[in-house]
Amino acid sequence: MITFGTSGWRAIIAEDFTFANVRLVTHAIADVLTDLATGNGVIVSYDPRFMAEKFAALSSDVLASRGFPVVLTVRDTPTPTIAVTIRARGLAGAINFTASHNPPEYCGMKFSTADGAPALPEITKRVEERIRVRSVSETESVAGTEQAAISQEDLREAYLTELLTKVDTDVLKRVRPKIAYDALWGTGRGYLDAFLRDCGCEVAVLHDWRDPYFGGASPEPSPQNLRELCAKVTGGSFTLGLSTDGDADRFGIVDADGTCIAANDVLALLADYLIESRGWTGGIGRSVATTHLLDRVAAHHNRAVFETPVGFKFLGELILADKIILGGEESAGLSIKGHIPEKDGILACLLVAEMVAARGKTMGTMLAELHQTVGSIQNKRIGVRLTPEIKERFQKKLASEPPAELGGKKVVEINRTDGVKYLLEDHAWMLVRLSGTEPLARCYAEAQTESELEVLLESGRNFILS
Repeated sequence: MITFGTSGWRAIIAEDFTFANVRLVTHAIADVLTDLATGNGVIVSYDPRFMAEKFAALSSDVLASRGFPVVLTVRDTPTPTIAVTIRARGLAGAINFTASHNPPEYCGMKFSTADGAPALPEITKRVEERIRVRSVSETESVAGTEQAAISQEDLREAYLTELLTKVDTDVLKRVRPKIAYDALWGTGRGYLDAFLRDCGCEVAVLHDWRDPYFGGASPEPSPQNLRELCAKVTGGSFTLGLSTDGDADRFGIVDADGTCIAANDVLALLADYLIESRGWTGGIGRSVATTHLLDRVAAHHNRAVFETPVGFKFLGELILADKIILGGEESAGLSIKGHIPEKDGILACLLVAEMVAARGKTMGTMLAELHQTVGSIQNKRIGVRLTPEIKERFQKKLASEPPAELGGKKVVEINRTDGVKYLLEDHAWMLVRLSGTEPLARCYAEAQTESELEVLLESGRNFILS
């Protein structure tokens, strides 16, 4: 069964992710685009994964046979670049062949609609319905309207020009921070580094060539994958280390001392900085799995907090409605007021560079000052691999009555926005949910101290496996 998770359909190449299934899913998306009748033309793009450009070419042919003019990108392209182009040109949407931060054996199809956002569940359910109908009767091409044109374009310059309206380049040009950037062999190469160089910054780049295998690891800007960047930052006396994932919609940040800064902490610092520097009105949006440190920042500035299910498309709705100045997910996703309703790892990195330059302080110093102002919180996420038997047992447990306590802390409230979030005494909490992109259960926890946090995470692991 082909199903769409939080960021589209993902599967292992040559197992379920095949040319036949790509053709099938593209026809289903074409059916839904025809029904929606919004915009004219579709972008088809891809990240650096094995055979991704071949899958994109096939999808383009199918869409053109169905009468949709197609813009096929000339190279692997960041997800936020695609979103900006959809909105700027009034297009019907996009199909992006990416599995984001998933391991290299995966590929995926991410469907974005005319607003530039990932398709919402009500839309992807319609795509899944069309897949089921077509999979019974056909997997080959079907008769369409008159053949439409396929043009090939590089979307980079228009996107970088758009970023000039979102980042205070005067600060970067004045301070000119020395920055190391790890592209992780992904689509961000030639984007983030080019923007910084245009601002006069000295930039050293790691892994700035296409590698379909991402160096043999997942293209995720995690502490484990950024060890080389950490060494580069400290060895070369850099102000900051920046990184983006495979499709450049997620960010990674390394402080001047080589410390990786957690995405939750980056979001809280940027929320505080944007409120102070931009003077924007609006609240702060976060997913149910994201730190409550954002809530404390919001309370400090007398701002509302909007909580959503996991999946940036829900935060994107708040951005489109102009309700928030920043939307963030603990999985290193961010966008801001007036920008796209989609994660933008390149913009996130640029805003961090601007903040460090403007305040003249390291990330660690700023975080310590923020904790002094609003209080400190410790948080972490773990993943637990699931067998079919454990998954079935876990799902039944989520639907059952909650335990009276977890990790030695009393359960005071239950939140079922996405998975089950157990709100505990002493402002601690634990969330357990199934991953929308991998065969995992995820456990998120937050507490006042590291020791309390570790107890909660171990309780969460046992809760999932028992």
